[in-house]
Amino acid sequence: MIRAREVRVIDSDGSQLGVLPTQAAITRALEKGFDLIMISPDANPPVCRIADMGKMRYEQSKKEKQSRKGQKAGQLKEIMLSAKIGEHDFNVKAERAKEFLEKGFKVKVSLRFRGREVTHQEIGRNLMEKMADKLAVAGKVESLASADARNMILVMSPK
Repeated sequence: MIRAREVRVIDSDGSQLGVLPTQAAITRALEKGFDLIMISPDANPPVCRIADMGKMRYEQSKKEKQSRKGQKAGQLKEIMLSAKIGEHDFNVKAERAKEFLEKGFKVKVSLRFRGREVTHQEIGRNLMEKMADKLAVAGKVESLASADARNMILVMSPK
């Protein structure tokens, strides 16, 4: 599949073999039991490497997986509260949220009103403000506590 007349060849151990005619490079690769793989087609002359194609694909996919593993830009962790939450439970949830923020995650604090609790929105707003104050050390408020029907949501991002 290599159309160039001459190619710069890199051996399987990484040493340079120099510029060779394409056919000679292919035969040298086949003698060693490997493939001739074009690495840089835009160079003059094109750069090819003597290597095992299967192994090279495997290593490339491994690198891609590793690079995707490090990305957590869009990851969001959620902490659920209720209007009647106890002091200790609130502190445990706040500590957990703080850990998430320190690890670099965004945190969504959700508060669900049940039954007649919905008539006391101020209780929920006070809880959300208290949570924002506790987490101010590790993060900053991205969106204030917004209330819809029976839910109240606060989103915080790491500093």
